Amino acid sequence: MVAQILSIQVGLPKLLGIANALDPMDRPWSTGFFKEPIQGRIWLGSTNLAGDGQADLKRHGGVEKAVLVYAAEHYPSWRSRLNLPNLFYGAFGENFTVTAQTEASVCIGDIYDIGEAQVQVSQPRQPCWKLSRRWRIRDLALQVQCTGQTGWYFRVLKEGAVEAGMELVLRDRPFPQWTIARANQIMHHDLNNREAAAELASCPLLASNWQRTLLNRAAKNINPDSIPRLWGEN
Repeated sequence: MVAQILSIQVGLPKLLGIANALDPMDRPWSTGFFKEPIQGRIWLGSTNLAGDGQADLKRHGGVEKAVLVYAAEHYPSWRSRLNLPNLFYGAFGENFTVTAQTEASVCIGDIYDIGEAQVQVSQPRQPCWKLSRRWRIRDLALQVQCTGQTGWYFRVLKEGAVEAGMELVLRDRPFPQWTIARANQIMHHDLNNREAAAELASCPLLASNWQRTLLNRAAKNINPDSIPRLWGEN
């Protein structure tokens, strides 16, 4: 199969919830997680697709996280696992739902042409508690992290118009050893392997926030606490 964009989704932040609700899942929260499919061409800028946005700009968005990508191949298993047969593309908050690509086949630093635009893989996605609240499944972010079906981010090297159906044409793969799957394994599972952490951190095309985390682990054996990210306000 040819790697291509099956669907494109965008959405702007919104405020949801009810003040003082008994269930934390019902309390006020702001999120750009709700993405709607776009038909036709849309502009891909250096930090966002046109019409897309994030509520928490400290942890989301920016040049290293301009586009969130998720594998269409994962949807059948999630529909079965979550008993949500109508789970639609964009359900994981992704901008691009893609075919013929997974975490096992995509590498840090990969450069792809998409029409007139050009993008580069910057880091794996680290799921957070807002994914869980979106679907009212408290451990969903943890499930996504444990399966390794996290998705990944693009940084934009060249802006341009993109459209569902366009191919992702691989132009360069400087670090074939650093698949998204391997990076996830080191970050989330091999917590005591300081040598592997240092090796991954030395990849110059890995996003700087991942490099810092891994260098701290390698130098001081400090592992990040994932509980706030995964469970948050839920």
